[in-house]
Amino acid sequence: DENLWQKFFESNTWIFGFGLQYIINVPLQNKKLEQVIEGFDVVHRGKRTDALMKSKGIISSLCFAEIKTPKTKLLNAAYRPNVFPPSNELSGGISQVHKTIQSSLENLINKIEPTDGIGNPTGEEIFMYRPKSFLLVGSLNEFTSEYGINKERYSSFELYRRSIKDIDIITFDELLERQTRNDEQTI
Repeated sequence: DENLWQKFFESNTWIFGFGLQYIINVPLQNKKLEQVIEGFDVVHRGKRTDALMKSKGIISSLCFAEIKTPKTKLLNAAYRPNVFPPSNELSGGISQVHKTIQSSLENLINKIEPTDGIGNPTGEEIFMYRPKSFLLVGSLNEFTSEYGINKERYSSFELYRRSIKDIDIITFDELLERQTRNDEQTI
């Protein structure tokens, strides 16, 4: 389930380094990946993100990730011949990322300076201008069969994925392949 994957990524934050993009992403200093980005109070229910990270460089920027599971379905049944819409889980995950970023933009300022558990500044400065975001979801195995790839289903997924602005949709098998390639290049 998602909680198991959340724990796995909390213990293996290195995966978000070059695994998601060619900019290294790391958790905020001494913080868990999963963070509350909008507080719980009398009026608001609060909002969490599965992974709040910062880019590494001379200047750091916020980066958000939502994590589903490798078994999360990517597509629903055919809508019309050879047209397969995104699953509720995929489109819901995208909506979740959009809402998380919107809440952050409304509640955080362009530059944040995190504090530790007792309120002391950590020395970090992190900027937020159209933050990078990722949805880690499903597996491309959904499009394979005994005799090859279902091109109609796969094309429906790829066309949908490429039409989404501001969110990179990455499947678990793609993340694993990126990590494997990085490991091979390091050796």
